[in-house]
Amino acid sequence: MSKSNFSRRGVLKTGAVTGAGLMLPTYLRAENHTGFTNAPTGDTVTFGFNVPQTGPYAEEGLDELRAQELAVEHLNGIGDGGMLNTFSQKNLDGTGILGKKVGFVTGDTQTKSDVARAAAQSMIQKDGCIMINGGSSSGVAVAVQGLCQDAGVIFMAGLTHSNDTTGKDRKANGFRHFFNAYMSAAALAPVLEKAYGTDRKAYHLTADYTWGWTQQESMAAATEAMGWETTQNVLTPVGAGDFSSYIAPVLNSGADILVLNHYGGDMVNSLTQAVQFGLKDKMVNGKQFEIIVPLYSELMAKGAGSNIEGVYGSMNWNWQLQDEGTKAFVKSFGEKYGFPPSNAAHTCYVQTLLYADAVARAGSFNPCAVVEALEDFEFDGMGNGQTLYRGSDHQCFKDVLVMEGVASTSGNANMVGYDTLKIVEETLRAQVEYAEDHPMFAGGALGDCNPGA
Repeated sequence: MSKSNFSRRGVLKTGAVTGAGLMLPTYLRAENHTGFTNAPTGDTVTFGFNVPQTGPYAEEGLDELRAQELAVEHLNGIGDGGMLNTFSQKNLDGTGILGKKVGFVTGDTQTKSDVARAAAQSMIQKDGCIMINGGSSSGVAVAVQGLCQDAGVIFMAGLTHSNDTTGKDRKANGFRHFFNAYMSAAALAPVLEKAYGTDRKAYHLTADYTWGWTQQESMAAATEAMGWETTQNVLTPVGAGDFSSYIAPVLNSGADILVLNHYGGDMVNSLTQAVQFGLKDKMVNGKQFEIIVPLYSELMAKGAGSNIEGVYGSMNWNWQLQDEGTKAFVKSFGEKYGFPPSNAAHTCYVQTLLYADAVARAGSFNPCAVVEALEDFEFDGMGNGQTLYRGSDHQCFKDVLVMEGVASTSGNANMVGYDTLKIVEETLRAQVEYAEDHPMFAGGALGDCNPGA
């Protein structure tokens, strides 16, 4: 795909018409605004870290919170600086942001959209947060992103993998560093074809919300394109716990592949129960039965134990990468917490630094100035190679990892789950890029940024 499909540098957004008939870019229009939501007036600025601290995705949320706290320390000059030392931009020097120290408040989304919105609203209205970051559910991300758009603050999404977050539900005040369901499928398909061939029958169990729907759609499209048949797609509730009633029908379905479009504790439970039902030991249609988990995390691997051996999936980032940014982050996180960071932790850490850098480059906390600074911004040194924040949808484009579950070999209790996923493919960014008008992402428009008050 040509570079022109990914850059809008120099294209002006809808704005005020000047006397010469030219349209001012949004951020310049915002400069004339009487103010913006929670404009910092003292010597500190407050971030809101909104993560699931309880519920089915709590493990990911608590690791996000660890990384967010570490990012604030690095912004304030505490510790070794982590990725500030490897980031291609050098606008942050450990003295805070624009002369202001960074503080934060936290909330518990419980992986529930209404609870997450209420927590974010309290952070904005009560605590004066100028930016919200976090989340481990796309349903939560879409809800909070909409709230932040209406409130006039920036939302730096955490772990959200649904195509809809930067598709039909995209917002001008929202940005996503994490990859999406389309990218997972695009990275996985060639590996699955090589491993399992083109004549396969796939049965999908799918989390019944925006992420699951788009993950299943993406995986079905990618695997059907290489010859697989999708025999069934069954929706399952988030937090079901017992998936045995959903797995039992797979045994007699004629399918020889089970695709678990589940995440967090749900993935741990459904995969464990599928193995207990003997699916990995079955021969169907003359082929070994296989299980695929399209979206992996180290914390899920830890929970699933040996059940993940031989199971393929994808990741946004992994601590085993050997670039300088990854090594710096793993060192900082490991020294503080005693174990490596998860890929959920990585994306929240990076998003926090990217927001701070955008403010520094813009010279303003005005959300519209931040939007302008992030759109079509290219950077490196954050662990995924050369990365682009595309201006048209606020989606990051970067390399994607394909992983395979393996047996643990370290014997280190702190490494349980972290050494049971190996990188089998570093899929280059070009393979997972897509056009701005791709039908899986249609139906949404960014609109204008909202500076709020």
